[in-house]
Amino acid sequence: MEFNGYLLSLKLKQEHLPNGYPFNIPCLKSFEKLDFHPNVTFFTGENGVGKSTLIEAIAVYLGFNAEGGGKNFNFKSTATHSALHNFLSITKGFKQIKDGYFLRGESFYNVASEIDKLDEEPFSSPKIIDSYGGISLHEQSHGESFWSLFMNRFSGHGVYILDEPESALSATKQIAMLSKINNLVNKNAQFIIATHSPILLSYPNAWIYEMSENKIAKVKYEESEVYRVYKAFLDHPQRILDNLFTSNT
Repeated sequence: MEFNGYLLSLKLKQEHLPNGYPFNIPCLKSFEKLDFHPNVTFFTGENGVGKSTLIEAIAVYLGFNAEGGGKNFNFKSTATHSALHNFLSITKGFKQIKDGYFLRGESFYNVASEIDKLDEEPFSSPKIIDSYGGISLHEQSHGESFWSLFMNRFSGHGVYILDEPESALSATKQIAMLSKINNLVNKNAQFIIATHSPILLSYPNAWIYEMSENKIAKVKYEESEVYRVYKAFLDHPQRILDNLFTSNT
């Protein structure tokens, strides 16, 4: 049977939206409905357009901790998430979600600390860290800890919501991550990813939503601003540097 995804679409309840953050971000109050690809859906765009805010709201709506982790994590360091999740409605498919994870790059340190804390409790067996490769995430570099998460914790048959997962990964590891994503997609995993990475955005047949100041629009890979900026620079780095530095003199 063809896998059609766990999450099908996302709607914003337009009635009685409050004032202030995040509803003062134009593109977050202007969309009505977004469809999810059954395999991989990307959100990309400039800083400040609301990518992380939207990704976080989707995760909280689905029952994930706002700072990240699986659904069994309920700690709170600082309550910084918005109320956007209260105004979302997500249509789900008929298949049961068996696994899931929310990676919020900026608070993954807090997740690592919570894992160590819980594993110190008496009778805590099996250890949570065993699902991450068995080595404390604090005993690894930032990039290594992210990679341990991807390689060990994700098992498929679930939804994985990732906010800028490339932030700790080298270009080589980002390419390797494409292979890991594909392996999990073949195990009926569904990904929703906010990213600035032209490498990750290249995943075949994914849907890419580009968020700009006033709208959220589906674009092709080569049409995305991330792709066009990186390509322009890599094709003519010296020309761009010369123009940049000349304009600053």
